[in-house]
Amino acid sequence: MYKIINAEFIAPNIKRFRIEAPKIAVKRKAGQFVIIRTDPNGERVPLTIADSNTEEGSITIIVQGAGKTTQRLNELGTGDYIMDVVGPLGKPSHIEKFGVAISIGGGVGTAIAYPTAVALKQAGNYTISIIGGRSKDFVILEDEMKKVCDEVFVTTDDGSYGYHGFVTDKLKELIDARRQIDLVLAIGPIPMMRAIAEVTRKQKIKTVVSLNPIMVDGTGMCGGCRATVDNKTVFVCVDGPEFDAHKVDFELLERRNRTYRSDEELALKNHKCRTEEAILNGVEDESDTNK
Repeated sequence: MYKIINAEFIAPNIKRFRIEAPKIAVKRKAGQFVIIRTDPNGERVPLTIADSNTEEGSITIIVQGAGKTTQRLNELGTGDYIMDVVGPLGKPSHIEKFGVAISIGGGVGTAIAYPTAVALKQAGNYTISIIGGRSKDFVILEDEMKKVCDEVFVTTDDGSYGYHGFVTDKLKELIDARRQIDLVLAIGPIPMMRAIAEVTRKQKIKTVVSLNPIMVDGTGMCGGCRATVDNKTVFVCVDGPEFDAHKVDFELLERRNRTYRSDEELALKNHKCRTEEAILNGVEDESDTNK
């Protein structure tokens, strides 16, 4: 069991957890992830390690309540426990002194881009961050990014904060201004990463994306996280999660991610119904409502 040291919402339906996991905190590197399971009947969910504190023996994850398990996780609070936290998993980000490195995070993807931005800065790069959200309320980790990046640009789809437009629009603006760009790291929804890859492909800018396929065991044994990169099959949990964006088959990745969408929607609907029923019945401990 892994104790939640602190839990707080940092945006609508997006929660930051600091979890007691000393062995993982010591070993983890930028770009790696953990797989969590909330209870014996819960599914295994991969989540990037956003930060760690070796003195405290803790890791930080940021969770968007999108499906049944992430919604269940976001119902937990400070002092509660998570049944399983396995990691660190995956290959660390490739870090070196590239020159000018841009980290792009779309929505909760900013939580995945943050640790790599930190590592790139520590390696001596001039770091720029572009972070986006649907609106001001959905922009996360702006202050944290400002502490580790030389420049930070915020974009919102509706123009309620920062630059009115998408992260790709801001990147195009920097390219059109003939800014030096030696590396782009893009993390977010598949359509966003695909769009950025097309923008940088024309300019032959080295671009890396962190893929988010269906993942189960995190060891490469189940094959659920198959993706096609450079016309070859890879297993994202062990071969990645980061790959050359210009070699990723995004269309196939998106199709595979839609495979269980109807099942996921049904599971989430049933979870919400049971949770609402438990609240109406005055049940304080909802752990058995997820069975």
